[in-house]
Amino acid sequence: MKKISILVPCFNEEENVRPMCEALTAMAFGQLSGYDYEIIFIDNHSSDRTRRIIEELCAADKRVKAIFNCKNFGQFNSPYYGMLQATGDCVVLICADFQDPVDMIPRFVGQWEQGYKIVCGVKASSRESRPMRLMRTCYYKLIKRLSSTEQIEHFTGFGLYDRSFIEVLRQLDDPTPFLRGIVAEFGPSRKEIPYEQAKRRAGKTHNSFYTLYDAAMLSFTSYTKVGLRAATFSGLIIALISVVIGLVYFVLKLIYWDSFPMGMAPVLIGMFFLGAVQLFFIGFLGEYILNINTRVMKRPLVIEEKRINFE
Repeated sequence: MKKISILVPCFNEEENVRPMCEALTAMAFGQLSGYDYEIIFIDNHSSDRTRRIIEELCAADKRVKAIFNCKNFGQFNSPYYGMLQATGDCVVLICADFQDPVDMIPRFVGQWEQGYKIVCGVKASSRESRPMRLMRTCYYKLIKRLSSTEQIEHFTGFGLYDRSFIEVLRQLDDPTPFLRGIVAEFGPSRKEIPYEQAKRRAGKTHNSFYTLYDAAMLSFTSYTKVGLRAATFSGLIIALISVVIGLVYFVLKLIYWDSFPMGMAPVLIGMFFLGAVQLFFIGFLGEYILNINTRVMKRPLVIEEKRINFE
């Protein structure tokens, strides 16, 4: 009998983990009754009652397992690490807040049985605000156009991954993994299934401007060269423009020596403009260096505090 591992990353989801476990268990005994299963909750150091509830779920059912991180290791490392701990023939990654529909899992499994090694849930629509949806769409299209590798629009990681791909993830040994990019770059035969992303069932979102910016910069610095190339070309273009402007001013001063005032305004404007361009690209270069630095340090993905129901 094939085994399906269902991984549920969570952080401060005390209102959602029990209903999520009940929904997944009901689905396993219903539509997926022909498969063995395990449900793995990986908790990213929650500060509410999430861990206590997960412990109760594990005590009631040995097929419910838990990994408790000793610290919050970020929104990318924790799910990635959890996928590597799964023992099933495939791993389904799903959020604990019910924004990823549970009833999509049987469809994922059906496509997996047809031979697809990866089945991705792609957000065709979302109940989030229109400005946020527009910003996400612009970001995905921008990174898709600028990236040297294929990118999947509106893919958050929700999907099914065959054991063979899990072994690929294990071999990468990446301390700052960006699963969405890795799936697009190294994933074998892939099936994309559209769905509508629902609102959170309960609780507040943990995404903020900083976390969204961090995700954007991680993908940008990992899969594009355009930032560094833009700095090079911008420097060259601005240098050429500056030379032309300097020559024009020099010629005009020679021709109209007494009537052509040089003035301080052009000098000040040029200084501020060049300073702004330099600071922007220094910051952009810093993002690449930060990415490199994190990878060179080779820190572990996650440090566990404890695990429950793992043999």
